[in-house]
Amino acid sequence: MRHSDVLILPGWQSSGPLHWQSRWEQRHGYERVEQHDWLRPLRGDWIARLEEVLLARSAPVWLVGHSLGCLLVAAWAAHSRQTARVAGALLVASGDPELPSLRPVLRSWAPVQQTRLPFPALLLGSSNDPYCSLARAQQFASDWGARFVSLGARGHLNADSGLGDWPEGHHMLRQLQAGPSAPSATTPTVVKDTTNGN
Repeated sequence: MRHSDVLILPGWQSSGPLHWQSRWEQRHGYERVEQHDWLRPLRGDWIARLEEVLLARSAPVWLVGHSLGCLLVAAWAAHSRQTARVAGALLVASGDPELPSLRPVLRSWAPVQQTRLPFPALLLGSSNDPYCSLARAQQFASDWGARFVSLGARGHLNADSGLGDWPEGHHMLRQLQAGPSAPSATTPTVVKDTTNGN
């Protein structure tokens, strides 16, 4: 697999230099899909931009989305005729645009697309993510046909979570790329949520 076969899809406001997505770009040579407007994210515009980038590719790619980037993958896949250009997706800490705190900014992203993804996907969540409850994240995974793994209380799985280069997450990407026939001994186990309502 070439480094250029992985596309990084940040969320609202993009990912800063300390975010694991930015670190993966620097460390592994992955490419970020730059949006025209990171502060006022319109779903149609973001879908069109992802489509544009994928049409310029000659081989299938792996998508790595964080927060709004997860919703972008689901929305794009539900409307595009180019889904064969994606081999699979690692989705991390999906945001919930129907939360009252996010609704004013992410108005065009609700309701969340519920169509099953036509490629393998793994959704990683956190039990204390302020932008999406664990129950909602699990529902998204079910709707999208993605495997779900809870990583425990890790916040929004961003720079504030202190993940650094996040080798654990990169290992999960590698496992996803290896496919279901890969040895399961190193597959991360689901961490059961012990809180009430989160």
